[in-house]
Amino acid sequence: MTPPPPRRIARVRPLSPATGAPVSLPGEQFFVANDADDFASNAGTQWTVIDTPFPDSPANASSTARTGWEPGARVPQDAFTFLAPSAPANVLGMAHNTGQAGRDLPAQAFHKAATSVIGPGDAIELADGVGTVEPEAELTVVVGRKAKGLTLGNARTAVLGFTIANDVTARDAQKTDDLWLSAKSQDTFTPAGPWIVTGLEDADLPVGIVHNGIGLLPASTADLGWKVDEILVYLSSFMTLYPGDLVLTGFPAATAPIRPGDTVTCRVGGIGELTNPVRAAAAPGSPA
Repeated sequence: MTPPPPRRIARVRPLSPATGAPVSLPGEQFFVANDADDFASNAGTQWTVIDTPFPDSPANASSTARTGWEPGARVPQDAFTFLAPSAPANVLGMAHNTGQAGRDLPAQAFHKAATSVIGPGDAIELADGVGTVEPEAELTVVVGRKAKGLTLGNARTAVLGFTIANDVTARDAQKTDDLWLSAKSQDTFTPAGPWIVTGLEDADLPVGIVHNGIGLLPASTADLGWKVDEILVYLSSFMTLYPGDLVLTGFPAATAPIRPGDTVTCRVGGIGELTNPVRAAAAPGSPA
């Protein structure tokens, strides 16, 4: 049986046709889909409003339809802004998951706070005194259904599709925090998006970072130690995965320190690019 062709699914917020500014209510979100092979073509920029792909997740419920945003309506890409592809209950990453050296060690996950997730174009904010901070471009699983006790035979049934995430990491904190929580979970430290691609063959996709317009040495998802199915089996052996959860699979490529004023683009073949500016965080106690 021939698998269905890849499609893109995005979580978005409407913009004003006149000003290009958000016109939505706080927290308003819609889901749109696109089946075009060429993302940059005219067809690739014309989207169709769909029902939420996470029907069992209250956090990912679509907002009440506004005029022109009912399921089935067609909306151009310049009519909305991309949000992170889901509002996850859990964000999980894989430690030391590069090559045979990573595979020779037991699989080990770490937690990133769901509150660290931001969308495309949102700023990565660096606190004063945070030290060395580096981005990591990662193929990321978007979980499509509640799952526990997956096997290699059925792990893919829990996958809605794949997106890009940037596993921003404070290296100095990583050295002193054995659980990596302070290194990985700071506000804005998990950019994700710009969309989910379903039906993607993920075994050998190029992965890399462009830092201030300069491409760093790329790698491939083939360079990961533990692969997607194995990661899902491991995680679901001790916890329940929920619709919309994000599972970052690891970073085998080159990185570089980032500073306020920089721009970081994470690339994953077959998905596209996720770009975020970097700025200094407001001082503690400053108005939000």
